[in-house]
Amino acid sequence: MPAIAVHKAALREGLVLPYAEVGGPSGVPVVLVHGYADSWWTFEPLLRRMPASLHAYAPTQRGHGDADKPPDGYLPEDFATDLVAFMDSVGIERAVLVGGSSGGVQARIVAGRYPDRVAGLVLLGVPVALADKPAAAELWEAVRDLEDPVDRDFVERFALGMTAEPVARGFLETIVEENLKAPARVWRETLRGLLETDLRATLAGILVPTLAVWGDQDPIVTRAEQQTVLDTVIGSRLIVYEGAGHVVYWERPERVVRDIADFADFAKSAA
Repeated sequence: MPAIAVHKAALREGLVLPYAEVGGPSGVPVVLVHGYADSWWTFEPLLRRMPASLHAYAPTQRGHGDADKPPDGYLPEDFATDLVAFMDSVGIERAVLVGGSSGGVQARIVAGRYPDRVAGLVLLGVPVALADKPAAAELWEAVRDLEDPVDRDFVERFALGMTAEPVARGFLETIVEENLKAPARVWRETLRGLLETDLRATLAGILVPTLAVWGDQDPIVTRAEQQTVLDTVIGSRLIVYEGAGHVVYWERPERVVRDIADFADFAKSAA
């Protein structure tokens, strides 16, 4: 089991993001991009299982976890700009981007705009749209009136609603603690950005090898959305995890790591 090292990356304008890292320079660079309200800790089950063939980085995005929390910059395109700046800061020229949930939106933006920086793209339960979904509207109703400190019961319900299979209680408690580090305004402005952005448009122009991974019990992302990815991104592939929910990387970390490693090997040979 590899040891996880935690560092800090200084980006433009003094923005500092913590990031977790496992692996050495001989491994294929992989950047794990977390989703809404999370931090690098959401990928801890994957990081603990990373093979030596991969050199993984998991940054915490602005406003989240222990990252700096500037007053603005919470649109998907802002997070995408930060992602490229992070890669510059830690010296990653080209990497496989692995986006979890809404983290796949900024990963898609980077893949479409900077294909020379992206060796491949893995989308783990990533939505094609949110604004038209009742669950997203219900979440917005709750989030728009959030105040600090953010209610712990609300965060626990949010985290528990993401899974279809049991997840270790201690890990879920860590996720809740990390979610609580995001101020109410970050919950609000990040979700507003996701709802007001044309997420479908972020699929345009992606020419790098792409793998979609989806749990068929996902309460947020539909099978039809996965078909949209296949129809839009040339040469993309889909792996369905039967019985898994939205965060397959919590529920099936061993399999997710295997699929990422196999895909990274494929992307490396295709370069």
